[in-house]
Amino acid sequence: MTLSQFSRRDFLKLSASGALGLALSELGIDHALAAPPASQGLALWSGVPIQDAPAFHANKIELLGKDKVVDLLGEVQGESLENPYNTTWYQVAGGYVHSSILMPVESKYQKAVYDIPAEGKLAEVSVPYSLTYLAPYFYAKNAHRIYYETTHWVKKVIVNREEKSVWYEIYDNILKKSFYVPSYNLRLIPDEELTQLSPEVPNEEKLLHVDLATQMVTAFEGEKMVLSVRCASGQRGTDTPVGEWSTYHKGPSIHMTNFGDAVANIYSLPGVPWVSFFTGSGHAFHGTYWHNDYGRPRSNGCVNLPSSVSKWVYRWTSPVVPPNEDYLNLPGQGTRVQVV
Repeated sequence: MTLSQFSRRDFLKLSASGALGLALSELGIDHALAAPPASQGLALWSGVPIQDAPAFHANKIELLGKDKVVDLLGEVQGESLENPYNTTWYQVAGGYVHSSILMPVESKYQKAVYDIPAEGKLAEVSVPYSLTYLAPYFYAKNAHRIYYETTHWVKKVIVNREEKSVWYEIYDNILKKSFYVPSYNLRLIPDEELTQLSPEVPNEEKLLHVDLATQMVTAFEGEKMVLSVRCASGQRGTDTPVGEWSTYHKGPSIHMTNFGDAVANIYSLPGVPWVSFFTGSGHAFHGTYWHNDYGRPRSNGCVNLPSSVSKWVYRWTSPVVPPNEDYLNLPGQGTRVQVV
């Protein structure tokens, strides 16, 4: 039997009894897939080690600085550390890097689009990272970096004739401020990528099931399983809440932050992509660009997923956010979520 041959009833019974982990192990599903493979990898923090074997005790060959981009030559299974499910290592020039600290990325430069709707247009970063600027010219002061597959609202296009450069103005509704990005670093997302997946399936037949013990997100259409992936849920102290929920409010690009909260660890994450909220307290399925480590709790309560998977969840669930809207809140109209 394969995972896809589980019926919805069998899967939920195994999850409720706590036996799902054993069943997955017997099926050989004993590790988490890292984000989908790509041609390059981005170092997620300063001092990422390249080692001479896929093991943490191996010799360190080199340390990569934060945001250093390297070519990915392949992937192998090796030693795990804090996450027993993540044994994937990327092969790079000179050795190996554990997948949890190297984000697969691409460098896909874009042609400028000059026709931007008055309400703006959603875009995603198509390179490992892009600088943002406080004015639309290259000698302007830098602001922050935005990362691969993060999403942002382009409000207008600006042609700098002196520099012969083209810029997109993006707006951050948390900072209440505009920033400027070279147009070749952003891909405008066509409307057809924002339509609902499986629209012929009644919403009441759709279910997103989150098993915290195995860190699995599984989607069902009736009895049919259509998605099953590892996630990273809330860590102790910021646990993902157990219960029955629904994805009743959503946004394709959210600046997530705990500014203003009485907490020690302040975070500010602009452009979090494909956010499907399922509680009124901000718990959501969303894409993740600050780690590549699925299969163990490590979030602030949300359900972290690779960006491509969170986009699938965003498009598959209800309500459907129109292409020209940055947020939609329709209580009682979401797709059912079950967290156990």
